[in-house]
Amino acid sequence: MTTVEASNVRPARARRAGGRPPLSSRAKGPSPLMTIPALVIFGIFAAIPLVGVFVLSFMNWDGLGAMTFAGISNWTRTLANPTVHNAMRLTLLVTVITWLLQTPISLLLGVFMAGQQKYRAVLSVLYFLPLLFSATAVAVAYRALLDPNFGMGRALGIPFLSQDWIGRPDLALYVVLFVIAWIFVPFHSLLYQGGARQIPKSMYEAATIDGAGRIRQFFSITLPQLKYTIITSSTLMIVGSLTYFDLIFVLTGGGPGIATRILPLEMYLTGFRSHDMGGASVSGVILVTVGLTVAVLLNRLSGSHKMESQMEGA
Repeated sequence: MTTVEASNVRPARARRAGGRPPLSSRAKGPSPLMTIPALVIFGIFAAIPLVGVFVLSFMNWDGLGAMTFAGISNWTRTLANPTVHNAMRLTLLVTVITWLLQTPISLLLGVFMAGQQKYRAVLSVLYFLPLLFSATAVAVAYRALLDPNFGMGRALGIPFLSQDWIGRPDLALYVVLFVIAWIFVPFHSLLYQGGARQIPKSMYEAATIDGAGRIRQFFSITLPQLKYTIITSSTLMIVGSLTYFDLIFVLTGGGPGIATRILPLEMYLTGFRSHDMGGASVSGVILVTVGLTVAVLLNRLSGSHKMESQMEGA
C-alpha cells in the first residue's frame, strides 16, 4: 500500500472505530449565536438611545411638553452659539493637555512599578489609592482643600495656597487639569505596568551585554515594545476626556463664568437648566461623533490584530 493510500485509510478506520471523526476534524470556531446577548444589550443601552438623541436633535422639546419638529434650526442655533464654541475649545484643550500630562507620568510610573523589588510593590499600592475614590468624592475634597477661607492654605499658613484657585478664571482650568491627572494617572500606570512586565527579559540581557545603559534600554527596548499599550492608553484618555462631567460639575460647576464649561457640561446645562433638549442633543451627537471617530482612527493606527502579549515576562 502506498503512503497516499495509507493516509486515506487512517481517517476511515478512525471513523469506523469510534463512530465519529477525530476531534481535530470536527473543531470549529465559536458560533455567531454567542454574540446575540452582547448585541441585544448593546442595542438596548447604546444603539437605541443614540438613535433617539439624533432624532431629538431635530426636535423642539422642553423635557415635559409635546415635541415639535424643528428641522435644522437646533443645529444652526447651537453651532452659532459662542458659548458652545467656547465649550468645544475647552474640550479640545482639556483633551490635549490631559494627554500630554498623563502619558509621560503614567508611562514612567508604570515602568518603575514593573520591577520586582518589594519597595516598588509598596509604592504601587500608594500610587493606586486615587482609584479607590469616586470622581465626585475627589471633587468635594479638593473643593474643600482649595477653599481660600477654610482650606489647606489657611490651615498651613501658606499664602500661595490661600489663593482663590476655583474662583479665578485664570486658575480654575489648571486646577481641573491637575485633579483629572491625579485621579486617572494610576489607572494608566496600571496599563503600562502590565505591558512592561510582558517585555522579554532576554532583550534587556542582550542589551546589557552590548553595553547599553538603562536610559538607552528604555528608549530602544521599552518604548518600542509598549507601542500598542501607549495607543490603547491614549484611546482611553482621549475618549474619556469627552465624558468629564461629574468631576467638573461638582468642583467648579463650569465656572467661574464659563471658564471650565466643557461640552459635556454645556450639554447638561442646556438640557436640564435651560430646558432645551433639542440643543442639548446636538451637543450629544457632536460628542458621540468625535469620540467614535477618534476611537476608530486610533484602532486603525494600532492594528488591534497585532496586539499580542509576549510569552516571556520581565
